Amino acid sequence: MPLMDIAPESIKDLFSGGGGTLGERMGLQITEASPERIVGTMPVEGNTQPYGLLHGGASCVLAETLGSVGAVLHGQTVDRPFAVGVDINATHHKGARSGVVTGVATPVHRGRTMATYEVVITDDAGERVCTARITCLLRGA
Repeated sequence: MPLMDIAPESIKDLFSGGGGTLGERMGLQITEASPERIVGTMPVEGNTQPYGLLHGGASCVLAETLGSVGAVLHGQTVDRPFAVGVDINATHHKGARSGVVTGVATPVHRGRTMATYEVVITDDAGERVCTARITCLLRGA
């Protein structure tokens, strides 16, 4: 089946905004989207744990969002219009207290029914804050 033609702007709308979604509340912005590379940013402020560091769960939200966008762009067909995360893991390398973190997702595996992306999250200085892996099931409605 042919891939559905979705403009990057539509992907941004689908995954980052509207109706009070988690990504919107966290300030997540998708800046680049293709099946080979998805880039997004998120502010540290407002997404911290009680000690003032970026919350590990916030890193996972960023990673899962970027990996899901990649999976949709890779595998979206008329009968499989979306992807759902089935596994995520994250290693938190260092804390971030301010600024913006940037996530870059690249494919590890892109199959017919599943896609796995590695997401590297860095701080404003370009230092790695977190490495995550997200696997998505390509699903029908």
